[in-house]
Amino acid sequence: MRPRARGPALAALALLLAAGCAGPVQHRAATAGDGAGQPAGETATRPAGDSTAPAAAARPSATALPPAVDRVRTTDKVVFLTYDDGAERDPRLIGLVRERRLPVSFFLTDSVVGPGYAHFARLRAVGAGLQNHTLDHTALRGLPYAGQRAQICGQQRKLTSRFGVRPRLFRPPYGTYDATTLRAAADCGITALVLWRVSLDGDGVLTYAQGAKQLMPGDIVSVPSVDLPSLTLAERTRRLLKEADRRGLRVARLEDYLAGTGAEP
Repeated sequence: MRPRARGPALAALALLLAAGCAGPVQHRAATAGDGAGQPAGETATRPAGDSTAPAAAARPSATALPPAVDRVRTTDKVVFLTYDDGAERDPRLIGLVRERRLPVSFFLTDSVVGPGYAHFARLRAVGAGLQNHTLDHTALRGLPYAGQRAQICGQQRKLTSRFGVRPRLFRPPYGTYDATTLRAAADCGITALVLWRVSLDGDGVLTYAQGAKQLMPGDIVSVPSVDLPSLTLAERTRRLLKEADRRGLRVARLEDYLAGTGAEP
């Protein structure tokens, strides 16, 4: 019979097994089923960032880590339209969202929005979702836990105070994050980190990060704020809607597919 491990040997074996469970952080597409995203076996190609977190990231959390996704794996013929920062406040977009009943999502940065929160209150009144994009658009990857948590939780408090609804989705500035970001986001009540596969530039041109060079079901489209856009935000959005219509796709509410999933990254 094999002798049982005792004392120091047993402790060493336990440490070895625990170390073997650690691995690099990856972000995945989320699978939609019955209106909720689930983890998928597909890993997106955008790098998830440094898998070695600073010492402060060792802070334990009892909260499940949120997934980081750049598209939703779904058979529904839908795409998700998201706007970044809050610098562009085109009043005609409010009418377009109302007219087309567009369930769009805005990821807001407090220092960028400034005194413009009333504009987003009007957008929310016509059906737009308001989500978290940090207090001042700081690149989070590599920052200690306390700094990342302050950026995410601080904007959670701002948006909750202004609109009475606590965001469940978070977009890290520049699309960069690390293991510490996931822990800080989880501790701030975030259920998913939202990246993107497609972006819409100031000229209304779609750019694809990877995969098919066309809109596909489940695509998350990012509309970043740009300094000198050739077209207004409403005009760019209409161009995107025309392309989506051409491909038989409609805009769906991202929150319905991701918020509250509890899926692991």
